[in-house]
Amino acid sequence: MIWRVIWELTFFCVFLGALLFWPAGTFDWWGGWAYIVQMAVGGTATCIWLLVRDPALLRERLSGGFEKKQASRDKIVMALFYVGFLGWLVLMALDRRWGISHMPRALNYAGFIVSSLFFVTNVLVFRANSFAAPVVKMQEERNQKVATTGPYRVVRHPMYAGGLFYFFGLPFLFGSWLGLAVAPLFVVLLMLRIPIEERMLRNNLAGYDDYAVHVRYRLVPGVW
Repeated sequence: MIWRVIWELTFFCVFLGALLFWPAGTFDWWGGWAYIVQMAVGGTATCIWLLVRDPALLRERLSGGFEKKQASRDKIVMALFYVGFLGWLVLMALDRRWGISHMPRALNYAGFIVSSLFFVTNVLVFRANSFAAPVVKMQEERNQKVATTGPYRVVRHPMYAGGLFYFFGLPFLFGSWLGLAVAPLFVVLLMLRIPIEERMLRNNLAGYDDYAVHVRYRLVPGVW
């Protein structure tokens, strides 16, 4: 599994580099390099932490976004998410090439900090929930239980909540107002996926209904 982690992280960073710098038409892009470093360091640190603390969860996270036992509707939402995410990165790279957006460097730094909070929230989620798989499914073979501690005391889907830091921080890191305009679409996809996941949990996971009564909000405290 160690070699698999090394291979996937290396391939992912190289792929991201090509996806960003080719449409940007230049390597002289602070935001692009900062993002590659962020993903490499954040991804490596998270995988090392999981390898030591929860190898079973790391194996689940490495399984990808599609599985046979996954709900069909979830496969559709995930396909839209992956295609949309890649297109979003290309759009922000083209924004760099076209020179449409003009953003102060201070906002780029702020975007780096905000988007990095995504990795922090991920670790908090993984610490509280050993069943945080990337697909909507039940994990009976691992005796799945309801997660109620850590960030799960605040919202029912804290990893998605942490994703908001990523989706709204990244356009500032890249200096792209176009990217920021598209970011709300990912919130819509999250809002489409959450009911799919909750329906599965309510029907199959003992104690989830009681948990949902005590933790009212799904994504953003006080809002939804």
